[in-house]
Amino acid sequence: MRNLERDGVLPPATRTASGYRVYGERHVRSALAYRALAAGVGPTEAKRIVRAAHRFPASPVLALLDAAHARLDAERTGLRQAKEAARAISGEPIEDVRSSDAMSVSELAAALGIRPSTLRHWDAEGLVVPDRERGTRRYTPAQVRDARIVHQLRLAGYRVPALRALMPELRRARRLEDVMSALAARDAGIEARSKALLDAAAALSAILG
Repeated sequence: MRNLERDGVLPPATRTASGYRVYGERHVRSALAYRALAAGVGPTEAKRIVRAAHRFPASPVLALLDAAHARLDAERTGLRQAKEAARAISGEPIEDVRSSDAMSVSELAAALGIRPSTLRHWDAEGLVVPDRERGTRRYTPAQVRDARIVHQLRLAGYRVPALRALMPELRRARRLEDVMSALAARDAGIEARSKALLDAAAALSAILG
């Protein structure tokens, strides 16, 4: 509580004659708003929003909340697109493969709209591991499909450590349900953060009132 007061999340507490802090309803609302916001947007942004709620007019805090909701909406959109892409990509047949069908790093990077260094990073992390021809990376159609899936999951907000666990299983089993299960976990996280923002809004409304 002292740290939150120091950071401006709580308004200054009154003091007793002996120096003890006395917290009231406004402090309770501020602490509840911060706790909910921290679950929704992280502690740094949560402090920024609650500090704004202690100042007037109210428009800055409303703008910060709108921005937080907009980011969540963008994540939802990206997640939905990742689900659609994963279904489409995983269902594509790979037949009659020839050596000439392989792609270089630069070719695949251009096709995905990413930098070649990103593909090299995915290789180092074991996410998309290409074949080697005299030391040069060459991506088979199956590896290109892996790269497309990784690209969509990264756009949906999936981090590299989670993908390190998922992609080997996907390569072995080619199971779409593994990808969809991972995306469902991401969906649950977005739902929890959205609910946290709703709880925070109620507490912030009391502060602004």
